Amino acid sequence: MSEQIAIVPAPRELVAGDGQWVSTDPAADAVRTVVENLGETEYRIDVTPDGARLSAGSEESLRYAEQTYRQLVDAATPVEDGVAVPAVHIADAPRFGWRGVMLDVARHFLPKEFVLRVIDAIALHRLNVLHLHLTDDQGWRVQIDAFPKLTEVGAWRPETMVGKMSHDQTEFSYDGKRHGGFYTKDDLREIVAYAADRGITVVPEIDLPGHMQAAIAAYPELGNNPDSQLGVRQIWGISDDVLNVNDETVEFVRTVLREVLEIFPSPYIHLGGDECPDVQWRTSEVAQARQAELGLTDAGQLQGWFTEQVAAVLTEDGRRLVGWDEMVETDCPKDAVIMAWRSAQRGEIAVKAGHETVMAPCESVYFDYYQGDPATEPLAIGGNIPLEKVYDFEVIPAGLSAEEEARIVGTQCQIWTEYMEDPERVGYMLLPRLSAFAERAWGSPKASYDEFLTRLRPHLARIEALGLNYRPLD
Repeated sequence: MSEQIAIVPAPRELVAGDGQWVSTDPAADAVRTVVENLGETEYRIDVTPDGARLSAGSEESLRYAEQTYRQLVDAATPVEDGVAVPAVHIADAPRFGWRGVMLDVARHFLPKEFVLRVIDAIALHRLNVLHLHLTDDQGWRVQIDAFPKLTEVGAWRPETMVGKMSHDQTEFSYDGKRHGGFYTKDDLREIVAYAADRGITVVPEIDLPGHMQAAIAAYPELGNNPDSQLGVRQIWGISDDVLNVNDETVEFVRTVLREVLEIFPSPYIHLGGDECPDVQWRTSEVAQARQAELGLTDAGQLQGWFTEQVAAVLTEDGRRLVGWDEMVETDCPKDAVIMAWRSAQRGEIAVKAGHETVMAPCESVYFDYYQGDPATEPLAIGGNIPLEKVYDFEVIPAGLSAEEEARIVGTQCQIWTEYMEDPERVGYMLLPRLSAFAERAWGSPKASYDEFLTRLRPHLARIEALGLNYRPLD
């Protein structure tokens, strides 16, 4: 049975003997082998006075062995001929298959070069999924050849609200600065290839049928009030402007998704499904006619029908639908993977309904929440998730049966960027909370928080070496 080790290393705790291997270039000299007698997710590291051997059940797991070994070497004692790597045997494997980070590039566009650095941070922490939130009310970030206005119009807003938004707010101040940007297909292919070289899958999200105001601004016929010209949304919150349920709009989405599938080889495609108000469908004659035609009793049920129509494109191409936990309430496809974001209890509901589930609860792993006193921290959306709370996160809720636990396929942290306008701010909010999250996602043994901090302090140098900002430890 493999035993998980810590993501943030403590090499002295891993010593299995009194010997050591001294080499001028131990990282290069290690023997690397994919073997048949290990499971696909397992790896081994054996260091003896004769050298180092890394073995794994797959190329992906061999990368984890290399990452762990690189950290051992980094922490090794310098000697005259190089460094002295302690003799050690490590048998390791992750607890969860989905260990993800969601990066929102729709609210604030982030440069491709920064996305690549985030991928480096994901690889450093032995995570394996980058979920890119590419579209929202405030911006459309992916080039679609069939519909060029999505980026010509939908990728730009003339200005952005400033300050904290409240639920009942009706008046806003703006910064007067044009904001936007998008990734070309070549940009995204470069991101996908860079991630794949590091054992990371990029899962794209096209959020629908809500969170679509940027697309409707580009093509008004997609909305429920086509004679009213919308702009790209300049404030945060939830827009009532959602896609209509016309056949032409269904075909629009199918066309978009076919182009997305050409860019992203991921077996999973995220279609959002969250926060979709039905207020316009309840007053639209066209939507009401569709509701009657389908024999539905409530306008909100149109969301499930719409998702099923467009998700057929994924099925035809052998891909799987992923959606936020609201999808469970919309009669979504039974094989949909659900991301439980509103609470851990939503994850329980999803697994009890038979869905494979990724645990992403806002109360534990939403990194747009404050991580200290709001009076001294940068503006954030709310809540409070300090580093210690992330370290204490339990992925699997108590009280599930073994069968239900097995449906929890992993976990994911989220970095929503309403209040993060640049890479410096994103880095500050993401790191080092990502380090604590990675240990929970891998299934590393949980020691005291003070012990974790002792290990984390030297680890910060590795984050600095990536060129990423982070929040200093208290």
